[in-house]
Amino acid sequence: MSDRAIADYALLADCQTAALVSSHGSIDWLCLPHFDSRAVLGRILDHEAGHWSIRPAGDFTATRSYLERTLVLRTEFRTSTGTVTLTDALATGPNRDGHELGAHAPHLLLRLLHCTHGSVDIDVEFAPRPEYGLIKPLLISDDGLIRCHGGPDTLGLSTPAAFTVGPTSRAAFPLQAGEHVAFALQHTAAGGNPTVWRDQDILEQLDITITSWRRWSELHQAYQGPWADLVHHSGRVLQGLTFQPTGAIVAAPTTSLPEEVGGVRNWDYRYAWVRDASFTLDALWVAACPDEAEAFFRWMAQAAAQSAEYHPDLQIMFGIRGERDLTERTLDHLSGWHNSRPVRIGNAAWAQRQLDVYGELLSAARRLRDQLHGLDPYTRRFLASLADAAAARWTEPDQGIWEVRSGPQHFLYSKLMCWVALDSALDLAEELKATDRIADWTAARRDIRLAIEERGWNAEQSAYTQAFGSDVLDASVLMMPIVGFTAADSPRMSATLHSIQTRLTNANGLVYRYQFAEDGLPGTEGTFLLCTFWLAQALALAGKSQAAREAYERAIACANDVGLLAEEADARSGELRGNYPQAFSHIGLVNAAWAISQTEQT
Repeated sequence: MSDRAIADYALLADCQTAALVSSHGSIDWLCLPHFDSRAVLGRILDHEAGHWSIRPAGDFTATRSYLERTLVLRTEFRTSTGTVTLTDALATGPNRDGHELGAHAPHLLLRLLHCTHGSVDIDVEFAPRPEYGLIKPLLISDDGLIRCHGGPDTLGLSTPAAFTVGPTSRAAFPLQAGEHVAFALQHTAAGGNPTVWRDQDILEQLDITITSWRRWSELHQAYQGPWADLVHHSGRVLQGLTFQPTGAIVAAPTTSLPEEVGGVRNWDYRYAWVRDASFTLDALWVAACPDEAEAFFRWMAQAAAQSAEYHPDLQIMFGIRGERDLTERTLDHLSGWHNSRPVRIGNAAWAQRQLDVYGELLSAARRLRDQLHGLDPYTRRFLASLADAAAARWTEPDQGIWEVRSGPQHFLYSKLMCWVALDSALDLAEELKATDRIADWTAARRDIRLAIEERGWNAEQSAYTQAFGSDVLDASVLMMPIVGFTAADSPRMSATLHSIQTRLTNANGLVYRYQFAEDGLPGTEGTFLLCTFWLAQALALAGKSQAAREAYERAIACANDVGLLAEEADARSGELRGNYPQAFSHIGLVNAAWAISQTEQT
């Protein structure tokens, strides 16, 4: 069983994969070479699933932070005899024009240990376990390199220190003030020959990585509103979760970190959801720049494209290269974080029906209309077909934004996003060369509005509710003013905001996704950080700046010491729960900050 808190981990990323490193210097999650590859270090999900730790031999205290404008982590260990710093990074490779961050990533994990005061005895453990801990590999020491063979991966650990080599290889050595030791772990395909990285090579790769992140940040991050440091940091996190070869953004770099300790709500989030598109684009416009936003949209449109003559539902999520089959299975040999089983890879939600995706993709196209010059006829036809599908299918039930595993319902959010699809398409009709559809799209948009107002409003609850005819409060209705369906200070929306603030929050004012309702799964979940940011954003749109700030501050208080957020916060303890770090939470942080800044400027 893994025993460290989720918030104890910091993120390393090279825009092709990610690693999680604990405050005690242990890398307990690493998939190589890509986000969705089989983990080679996985102790966060099982004590025997692999780790690489570097730490002082005795008692110590640790503090850490990212180097300015980077995702390069520096941890300082203080002992009774001295102080050492550990600098960790996934090498990005060069970033010459500022837009190539991670394009030339060498699939290399860098670790630099430097003694700054006194002397410190160091312990190192290297225990790779390829294929999610299934394999105890053969480790061979060879002239400054430990080769790891077994399964689909060949790893090479470049080390100047002498190791006792075995399934768990160990080294112990003293460091004196002014001395340093540099390590590098490289991935190659099975049978490959990892490079021996010498000290100067490692230092050079680390310097290139720091420079590459800073060049990206300098070019992209111009936001100057409230919470600017957090917004810029979240922008870097979102960039780190981007798969540079395609522009896809993973929902999180982990799988099966649970929504409830010991529970079964454990999912694989190493994929890209269409739903995230419009929210992500808003965040990238604030925290990054249109170039990254355009790359993400073009990838999403490419992955989702299909013949206009073929009319299945639009798939809701894709693999990072555009894969459609994301069949889910369990890894029964893993105990899970804090005994939270099952551990899953793949995600069965890929086959669900969720009608909101039409609105999210067309809303993304509208956001980028100035960048999407010269759409080819096939893409125009595809985008127009999404609006046609929204017009034809909005009356049908689906699984909704929260991907319930119970029966389909007439979820209000799905209807709302079909309205967004048509509203966006009408705005884009000339670019899509679809002016002949304007009358039909206008009529369907009107019908959806009437249905939402007549069947989505619950007078007894004084709120718009989760589904037509339902009395369940649901935070997704906060999107109604955010997408422009209604004014945030309209009588019904004001009443809804009040109901959510008073009846859908915990004692600390954090927002749940929905009131307890049958969703096809046992157990419970925590408060949902994105929903709290939605509340802050909706309050800002209603002109309630102080209330918006208070909601925002409650959400960001859940971030750990290096500014990272998971999907949820435990309703009682406030501890982070769910996959981590979660793109949706950082997207919400950025978008809500922007909304508050805009309100305070008017």
